[in-house]
Amino acid sequence: MVQHMRHPKYKVILIILIMGLSPLIHAENYIHIYLDADQTGAKASGLSIEQGIRTALHEVNNILANKKVKLIIRDHHGSSVRSKKHLEEYLQDKQALAVFSGMHSPPLLNNLKYINENKILILDPWAAAGPITRYQKSENWIYRLSVDDTIAGELIVNSSIKEGFKKPFLLLEDTGWGKSNFKTMTAALHKKNLKPVGTHWFNWNLGITTAKVIIRKIYASGADSILLVANAHEGKIIAQALLDLSDEIKLPVRSHWGITGGDFPAIIHHELRKKLDLKFLQTRFSFVSSKPTKFSNGVFNTAQAIWPKVLTSKENLNAPTGFIHAYDLTRIMIAALKDKILSGDTAQDRVLLKNALENINTPVKGLIKIYNKPFQAYNASTPDAHEALSIDDLVMAFYGKNNQIIIDSE
Repeated sequence: MVQHMRHPKYKVILIILIMGLSPLIHAENYIHIYLDADQTGAKASGLSIEQGIRTALHEVNNILANKKVKLIIRDHHGSSVRSKKHLEEYLQDKQALAVFSGMHSPPLLNNLKYINENKILILDPWAAAGPITRYQKSENWIYRLSVDDTIAGELIVNSSIKEGFKKPFLLLEDTGWGKSNFKTMTAALHKKNLKPVGTHWFNWNLGITTAKVIIRKIYASGADSILLVANAHEGKIIAQALLDLSDEIKLPVRSHWGITGGDFPAIIHHELRKKLDLKFLQTRFSFVSSKPTKFSNGVFNTAQAIWPKVLTSKENLNAPTGFIHAYDLTRIMIAALKDKILSGDTAQDRVLLKNALENINTPVKGLIKIYNKPFQAYNASTPDAHEALSIDDLVMAFYGKNNQIIIDSE
């Protein structure tokens, strides 16, 4: 038989068998990490999250728990239905370990039961609605390093009051995200013995004519400011409506950060913004206005080496929130898996990562801060257990001349 195997035809058969098996062997050495985000309507946000993930993974040679990582990009267009299809794909993928979400809250809110009952491990670097990380009917499988709307509204309200505004009008998108902010903003105002002059709810794809009617209504209410919860598309329309109307109607706008997730600064450019009083929520780090450190410079240099034609300077990192949060959150995931051995059993390995995220006992250095035990096991008495940031990590910001985001307090 040995002599037969030396025959050329047997060698060919052996080579074919090895080649046929090699993709399977190769595939087993990979971990799949999904990114399920809007890559179309809010393309800048999806791309920046991807850049943050890839930059952090590049620092460890794209290896987690001794396995190569493949990042799988999916575009849900902001649709909860599309997002669920991607979650179903993840569940069928025997190498899939975790899913990074995007900037939109509705895909997570509308699929919350499905996510937790099917034990889909979600890492959230942007979506801000409060209930996302607080599912109480079963195990909680969503972890966030981003703004939490249970405190975001309070920060926006307190900052506007500190500026002297006492008669805000709430202009909110009619989604779970908008409703979450309504609760926190009105509660924060109540603490200061204030209440909104009025509230208006709008839907996605708001038109300019309707926006002008809304702005006139707000001005007629006697409001001295607008507290806005909108994404980039609707934010552009509202800003344009303000610009089109007379100067006395141009009320100051203090916005949630949704407007930064798209091409808002390109369309409502510097010359137009000079006619507006606009500030928006951010977390406490900016590549262009925070004091640079060896660490932050190193992170950007790594990103620039990966995307030399795109990231020609720190100022042209679009939607930097996504990059910053995704980078920090990926570093936390890397720390959680340090010295861990994956079994190859999908369900078992997802549980391993979940438990590891809740038991990180060494500090993790990030761009926003050093994270000491960023996550804990969740229960009703620890509602912030899956929140890596607190109100101390939030600030207001504005756009600079070159569309860079500048932290207001620095």
